Amino acid sequence: MRQIQIYDTTLRDGTQREGISLSCDDKLRIARRLDELGVTFIEGGWPGSNPKDVEFFARARDIQWKNALVTSFGATCRVGGGPEGDSNIKALLDAHTPACTVVGKTWTLHVTDVLRTTLEDNLRIIQESIAYLRAQGRRVIYDAEHFFDGYRADPQYAVETLLAAKRGGAETLVLCDTNGGSLPWQIAETIRDVRVAVDHPFGLHAHNDGECAVANSISAVREGAVQVQGTVNGYGERCGNANLCSIIPNLELKLGMRCLPDGNIRSLYEVSHFVAEVANLAPDEHLAYVGKSAFAHKGGIHVAAMRRNETSYQHVDPALVGNKMRVVVSELSGRGNLLSKAEEYGLNTDGGADVAEVLSAIKEMEAKGFSFEAAEASVTMLMKRQLPGYLPPFELIDFVANVEHRTGRGIFAEAMVKVRVKDEVLHTAAEGDGPVNALDLALRKALVPHYPEVEEFQLVDYKVRILDGTDGTAAVTRVLIDTQKGVTRWSTVGASTNIIEASWRALVDAYEYGLTAGI
Repeated sequence: MRQIQIYDTTLRDGTQREGISLSCDDKLRIARRLDELGVTFIEGGWPGSNPKDVEFFARARDIQWKNALVTSFGATCRVGGGPEGDSNIKALLDAHTPACTVVGKTWTLHVTDVLRTTLEDNLRIIQESIAYLRAQGRRVIYDAEHFFDGYRADPQYAVETLLAAKRGGAETLVLCDTNGGSLPWQIAETIRDVRVAVDHPFGLHAHNDGECAVANSISAVREGAVQVQGTVNGYGERCGNANLCSIIPNLELKLGMRCLPDGNIRSLYEVSHFVAEVANLAPDEHLAYVGKSAFAHKGGIHVAAMRRNETSYQHVDPALVGNKMRVVVSELSGRGNLLSKAEEYGLNTDGGADVAEVLSAIKEMEAKGFSFEAAEASVTMLMKRQLPGYLPPFELIDFVANVEHRTGRGIFAEAMVKVRVKDEVLHTAAEGDGPVNALDLALRKALVPHYPEVEEFQLVDYKVRILDGTDGTAAVTRVLIDTQKGVTRWSTVGASTNIIEASWRALVDAYEYGLTAGI
């Protein structure tokens, strides 16, 4: 089985994405998780660029890494000088990593207009920088920046830069599509030409500006690349880098290659979400393989087929990457969607009238503004209420919510609820920061004496969406509420032209689900 080196640059290239700023502790947490995943190299940062990366490498030296080599990143020595005493080269050595990655110029435009040196001197600094690091006992990976643009501009010179790196002792020559504009067949054609001129192990570092970074990486591997560089979730500057969460399963599951230790690919979903959490970014749930929606099925025809054979609408078993198949309920659903949901939540249905009635109700309610895709707890309650003998834990009789302004006190809200709990009618009131908060507190006051676990229910998110702006303040409003107990989280929905009614419906579903789901 062919082995492909996975070179992760999330901690350097990934942090160049707008909106990402990782502390040193964050970087170490991610690095440990990447090491457990089993990547070959973890690029920790550029020690010559900021104190945080210097600290990272100092602390990384005290960690026992199981699978990965922590790698420092830097540039060739400066124009007109040698590597001895050069601050960039010194920073790489001071990082004390077993391997270094050195980036050099390949494109003549960058040599003459950015470095402002001669083509000959650029070849010198590439070779001497790598040779010096090798003489200090470091393994060296060479990143040929802008290689594909450089090759299109001057093929002979681009190849000469690779040969200079090879003479210097680089163990791998990584061809970089730095501007991210190359297409898969251009990558493949260029690599075929280069391999004739340069006999040496090579890799690919792709950016995603043309939405082809993953495809370009796979093309390079098919042409013989031994290393792929990329980031978790495709984080990176501009449009991002090649997404390792897509590349790894494509290579392992589709091409039969080995990227990670045996079985570790099953933790890919968890790693994707872990990195997003540490980076304080919402996970992109539509990512291939690792998105929550990657194996979600909404159309009734699809779900009906899936219930007969799960391979009918899935290209791989989601469990292979630690994900799972999901069925989404909406106005596009068929009976199979609801039967699947009933089975998922352990509800006994006869597969007939109960499901048909709920499906009809969902279609009718979605036409009025409800949306059940992100409110599975509300779907469950619709089905539970159709079951023979179901007794709700409480029933609404009345509610009132007021918002007032009083001189000397300002704005405040007050709510009253009257509910039946078992055989007792309870009438409670509460003040809150707003009408929904006041209703929530009044309902809690009524329920807690009978259901103490309600104290553990936390409202963790509240989303409001106006569905038709043309109706102004009379528009239908949809409210989504996320509730949590411990590590379990559930979502409910309400919709109405009255935002208080919409909120109340979502709130009641949230409490009723929490009390009946055995959480």
